[in-house]
Amino acid sequence: MLPAHTDPDDAWRVLRAELRRRIGAGTFDIWLAGLELAGWDGRTIVLAGRPETELWVSRRYGRLLGQAAEDVLGPGTRLRFASGERALEPSAGPVIDAERVHDPTTGFNPRYRFEQFIIGESNRLAHAGALAVAENPGQAYNPLFIYAPPGLGKTHLLHAIGHYVQRFGAGGCVRYTTAEAFTNHFVTALSSRSLDAFKHAYRTADVLLIDDVQFLAAKARTEEEFFHTFNALYENGRQLVLTCDRLPRALTGLEQRLRERFEAGLVTDIAPPDHATRVAILRKRAALDGIELADPAVLDLIADRVRDNIRLLEGALIRVVAFHSLTHRAIDLPLTTEVLDAMYPATASPGRASAPSGAATIDAIQTAVAGRFGITVDQLTSQSRRATVSWPRQLAMSLVRELTGESLPAIGRAFGGRNHATVHNALQRVSHRLATDAEAVEIVRQLRAELSGAHDDRRS
Repeated sequence: MLPAHTDPDDAWRVLRAELRRRIGAGTFDIWLAGLELAGWDGRTIVLAGRPETELWVSRRYGRLLGQAAEDVLGPGTRLRFASGERALEPSAGPVIDAERVHDPTTGFNPRYRFEQFIIGESNRLAHAGALAVAENPGQAYNPLFIYAPPGLGKTHLLHAIGHYVQRFGAGGCVRYTTAEAFTNHFVTALSSRSLDAFKHAYRTADVLLIDDVQFLAAKARTEEEFFHTFNALYENGRQLVLTCDRLPRALTGLEQRLRERFEAGLVTDIAPPDHATRVAILRKRAALDGIELADPAVLDLIADRVRDNIRLLEGALIRVVAFHSLTHRAIDLPLTTEVLDAMYPATASPGRASAPSGAATIDAIQTAVAGRFGITVDQLTSQSRRATVSWPRQLAMSLVRELTGESLPAIGRAFGGRNHATVHNALQRVSHRLATDAEAVEIVRQLRAELSGAHDDRRS
């Protein structure tokens, strides 16, 4: 987040750069390049352009402008056009925002393809289901219902399916919409007496992708129309993919018959990503945007601070890059810490106990594990890959993670300068071995008791 006292011209320059990146240079040059900064008081940006341009941009890119302003300049930032002095809220405009900017040649966000989706344990089944229906629409899972809280990749998978079908679907018609846009389209069709055209638009699709179906609740006529659209497509072997923020059975505002149809195919969720997946997402984003990092550890720091929402995770990286653009400082740990402290102060990671005062230390754990396996601490932290050393090292890393709450980068540094991916792999190996190896479980129990006893002795 940029400080409120940032020079207005600098703030506008950074925001313009972010807008160009989000919608593409061509679209930006046509519609947004002519806008000029009329004022900024640290909270509200006033833009000026030709009246007709302002109106069109407000309707078409209102949400995009609002979201980009908040990502770059901080939550609560507002936009106004000088002519009407009408505020642009992040929710203004049609269903199109910073995460749903469509490529005019395909209708889908060019960043949202399968090859750009980072797969982790939290989203593996959802990704597999999406790829299966993209490869065989109407044959694999129909409908496919993906549920997750906002910001975890549901829309990415919908657009990925759309891209795939358009590229490999032999001319199949794929249509993406949201429940909100479907409702608006239906209401317009009723008022303009064009219901037949509305039905044709949706019921002739080979693949229909519907985002945020929870917003159909409490809209009786729209729900009725959607029910018949669903049936028409399903009975003709057309593919339906739906996303929602909850399970079908939790959609109490929808009729039972719709909830039952939602559950007739594959229902899968997306959970918040683990640390390794969050870092991989940031690394992919940095590579796509050509971001030069003075220290790759900044990605680990961001991943440690922002855990539950991919959109916020990428937004944190955007703010760091924006601050770098304004101050010309390298993107390193001091800069990243300074930017993140304002919005994401350091806390203990979920599932990771904060180490109490006097608890087992990294040195104590390394000494105990080395002694248990008859090796030295130097061997434990060396680069040796011998089995007699690698297993004790992996076990020691796991105990450090469990008993001290240290981050993956910190653990890696304590074990010979290894990176977080190596530590993450070690933790997984220990977890898998403990699931099948009774002797390993007993060794861990003894080490925990030994380290706990040493801790109690120090406190006595």
